[in-house]
This record gives sequence, structure tokens and C-alpha cells, in this order.
Amino acid sequence: MNQNKRYYLFGAIVLILVFFLSFYRLPYYVYQPGSADALNPIVAVDDGFESEGDMHLVTVRGGPATAIQYALAKIRPFHEVYKKEEIYPEGVSNNEYMHAQLQLMESSQEAATVVAYKAAEKELNIEYKGVYVMSVMDDVQASDVLKIGDRIIKVDNQPIKKSEDLLDYVKSKEVGDEVEVTFERKQEKQTKTIEMVKHPDEDRAIIGITLVTDRDVVVEPPVNFSSGEIGGPSAGLMFSLEIYDQLTEQDITKGYQLAGTGSISYEGEVGRIGGIDQKVVAADKDGVDIFFAPNEGGEQGSNYQVAKQTAEEIGTDMKVVPVDTFDDALHYLEGVQAPE
Repeated sequence: MNQNKRYYLFGAIVLILVFFLSFYRLPYYVYQPGSADALNPIVAVDDGFESEGDMHLVTVRGGPATAIQYALAKIRPFHEVYKKEEIYPEGVSNNEYMHAQLQLMESSQEAATVVAYKAAEKELNIEYKGVYVMSVMDDVQASDVLKIGDRIIKVDNQPIKKSEDLLDYVKSKEVGDEVEVTFERKQEKQTKTIEMVKHPDEDRAIIGITLVTDRDVVVEPPVNFSSGEIGGPSAGLMFSLEIYDQLTEQDITKGYQLAGTGSISYEGEVGRIGGIDQKVVAADKDGVDIFFAPNEGGEQGSNYQVAKQTAEEIGTDMKVVPVDTFDDALHYLEGVQAPE
């Protein structure tokens, strides 16, 4: 009987240990190379032109870590471990975070649409519908006043229709100055005073928030997106290239498998993103020929430099191309020779 009890106790301990190692979620997140997904099923311009090659959206895969996943990530190349608070800011729920990421995706799609339709000289009209808070810095007065999702209406009685309106207005402010912010939360308007603080990296004053502009972009011919639950702004550049390729008769893919990453502004500027090394690995794994990476004006440690170093480490034949703007990528594709 004592022997049987020992067996039962040992079995119970093993089951608990297996459950902990395999299923219990630690307060860490693991991120690793995802996939390079063709954009044709995601982006569709009405009666758009087809191409021999494909544009690809490159993803990073991540989620809460089990003990086993945490241990493996520490030894596997191109796997990164982050504390939960590095992914989800304090006071921000999972739903709020995902909503913000989907808003960024929607904003990147709109910016890509504007850039592509302008470049293709197609019909385009923009209606501005408001400016929303996307994040608030810790340890600033704004964190006691504003929350993610608040709609900014006015600053010092200056109407705010797009994020650039607010950024332009506060340029003349200094650290310690106060601004009166009128905002809407759950259909209730509020007006609060917020003190300007110093930018953490630059010599200028800021409120301490990031914003997204809600726009209605109406185009002809129409374009539709089916990105599902993919969030974030990093597909902006590739969205703009895919839309342009469908709008124009010339096949800018020239038969190549193209991928890349980088946010896109409404002026066509390509911005830095995270996980560039993991995206290079994902693109190479899925057979991409050419990969566009944000050049950041040639700054040390730019996305492009990390991407190029990663490509060398994994020994890929994939061409890594630096770009600062949509036009840089377009001009490169116009000059490249089609494969024989």
C-alpha cells in the first residue's frame, strides 16, 4: 500500500510538473520569425492588374511563454524574450492593446492607399474625422488625464482635425508650459490642463502622447483589405507597393517574390519597425527574392543595417534593399532586370 502511494504521489508530481512546463504562462512573451504571406488575398483593387510575382507581408509570431518556450527561446537564434510589461504598458488591457494595434494597421492601410493612389494619379478624396490617443508615456502629467482611445478635439481652443495639427501647434511650446486639452471619452467632453514635458531623446517639449488620425479615404477604383487580426503599422510600405502594382498596367514585380517591412506616412516616408531580423529570417524561409528595409537616413543601427547583417548570418541569396521612401522602392523595382 505504501509503495502504491509513492507511485501515485510520484505520478501526481510528474503531472503537475508537465502541466507547469507545458501550459502555465509565465509573465514573459516570446517572439520569433513568422511568415511571408502573399498580399494578393489581402489587398484587392477593383479590376486591378495582375502580376507574375508577388508582394508579401512579413510577420513576427509571438505570445505568452510557457517555461519550455522560455528556455528554448534563450538558446534559439532570432528568438526574443520580453517581460509582459514591455509588451503591454501598465494599465492597458489585452483588449485595449489589440484595439490599438488594429487601429495602427487600419491607419497604415489608409496611408498606403493615399501614397499609392497619388503615385498612380488615380482619384482620391480624404475626410478627416478626428484624432485619437494611441499611447501615453509613464510618469508625465498626461498619464493622469488622458487614456488610450480618447478623442482630442481642441488644444487651447485650436481645433484638432489631424495629428499634424496638434504637433504643429505645440512646436512653439517649452518644457513646463501648460496647454488646455479638450477631449471626448465615452461621448462625454472634458477639458483639462496638461503640463508639457521634455522629449526623452530630443530637445523639445511634448505632451507625452502618441496619436492616430481617423480618416475616411475614398478612392476610385475602390480598394479592399482583408488583414483579419494582423495588427501594427509595419506592413505600410508593402501595402503601398501592392496597391500601386494593381493600379498600374506595368508589372513592377517583374516575376520576383518581393517582401519588406516599414511603416508608411501619408507623405510616403518609410519608418522604422521592430523585429527586423526575425522578418528577414521569415522572408528567406518563404523564398523571397528581394527584401526592402527602412534605411532611416543611413543612421547607425538602422533597420537596414540589422537586416543586412542578419541576411549575412543566415547565408541567404535574398537581396536586402535600403529604402527611405516609397519612391525609393518604386525606383529600385523600375530599374531591376526581370529574371531570365
